[in-house]
Amino acid sequence: MDNKLSGSDLTRAMLARGDDKVWCAVNNDSDEHAITNIDNADYSFLKYIVSFNNSHFLCEDGTPWQYAVPVEKVEVTQQEVGF
Repeated sequence: MDNKLSGSDLTRAMLARGDDKVWCAVNNDSDEHAITNIDNADYSFLKYIVSFNNSHFLCEDGTPWQYAVPVEKVEVTQQEVGF
């Protein structure tokens, strides 16, 4: 049995432990579609999720989403780009 959390399940767990905002790829179809949006460089589907209520994730502006996959946002370093 696999007890590892991922996708929207991980976001729910992070909010339940008290995280105030979780940076997520969001979608209303599935976790996979949320990540596909990001893979296709559609960053309009990156939102800070602030709560989970009535089977929906809510972003900062109050928009409800069915799926929210936590992602990282990191700065690129000089070494990573080869300078």
